[in-house]
Amino acid sequence: MKKLLLTVSALSLFAAPAMAQQASNTPYISLGAGYYDILDDDGAADFRLEYRPGQSILIDNLQPWLGAEVTSDASVWVGVGLLYDWQVTDNFYVAPSFGVGFYDEGNSDKDLDYPLEFRSQLEAGYEFANEHRVGLAFGHISNASLGDDNPGTEILNAYWHIPY
Repeated sequence: MKKLLLTVSALSLFAAPAMAQQASNTPYISLGAGYYDILDDDGAADFRLEYRPGQSILIDNLQPWLGAEVTSDASVWVGVGLLYDWQVTDNFYVAPSFGVGFYDEGNSDKDLDYPLEFRSQLEAGYEFANEHRVGLAFGHISNASLGDDNPGTEILNAYWHIPY
């Protein structure tokens, strides 16, 4: 499943420019809630706060983001990254993203075995006429084998993106 998510995200980043409509340059404050470690047995509620400035860098629709994530077990991940805002139709979007950040397991039994963790994610959603967005995202956090062990974790989140 992890390899499938990474493959789809990578292909989306390369295929999207040829098929993309111009995405909005709207900056967003993003709120997320979901389930942490959904494919394993250390589950917890997951909450996110992200800022997406809406500014393209390097190529159209490739945008930076920064965010923080905390679970009901007090695990924390704080990081930055890039996302590709692919406006599939006037109302539907897909946003593959990749980021790097620091992780602390808090009170969780989920030891990711390294403080530096990478997050890959694939999000799809709907954009309303007022530019608010709702989306569903599936992501993976992993240390990319920097630690002695690389257990990783998967997260399923619902997002509400508020124009800023």
